[in-house]
This record gives sequence, structure tokens and C-alpha cells, in this order.
Amino acid sequence: MAEQQSQNTSLQKLHVVEKRIVRVLEVAGGMMDELANSSGPRVDVLNSHCREFMKSIKEIQVTLREEIKSACEYRPFEKCDYSSRISNEICCKKLEYVIEQLDNMKQSSDQYHNAG
Repeated sequence: MAEQQSQNTSLQKLHVVEKRIVRVLEVAGGMMDELANSSGPRVDVLNSHCREFMKSIKEIQVTLREEIKSACEYRPFEKCDYSSRISNEICCKKLEYVIEQLDNMKQSSDQYHNAG
């Protein structure tokens, strides 16, 4: 149950980060609008946008670092056999390819010997 709760908390934090990223893009757009202002950019507006942008970026980085760190500590799939199954499937495909190539070589050899 604790795992499920920590997953929900993590998802909630990531959802908040997603909203912050959207806000950062809005702020960046506001800065671009201000820079493109025909009467020239207002320094106070640019400073305000810039402070909000930098503060939000820092908050996003901190939250993402925390979530990445906690994800590294939590390993729900450590007993999963997916990786070994995929590895086996790849090996089988490689073997099938080698067998196919050997069959082609044998056919070519047989054709060469039959023609001669």
C-alpha cells in the first residue's frame, strides 16, 4: 500500500511540474511579446517575467531531481524477466538469420556443383 501511495504522490508532483512547465512557456512567450513591443520593451515587465522564469525553472529542476532520485531507489521491475526474454528473442532471430544465410550458401554451392 505504501508503494501505491508513493507512486500517487510522485505522479502528483510530476503533474505539478507539468503545469509549471506550461507556465514557464507562457512566461517565455510574454517575454517575447514584450521584446517585440513596437514601443520598446518595458524593463520592469521584462525583469518580472525573467525572475518568474528563473524561479520556476529552478523549482522544476529541484522537483525533477528529487523524483529521479526516488525513482532510482524504487525498483518495481527488478524481478521482471522482460530483459532476458527480449535478449533470448533477439538471439533466436539472429540464429534464424544465420540458418537462412547458411541455407542460401548451401543452395548456391549445390547449384554450382550441379552446373559443373
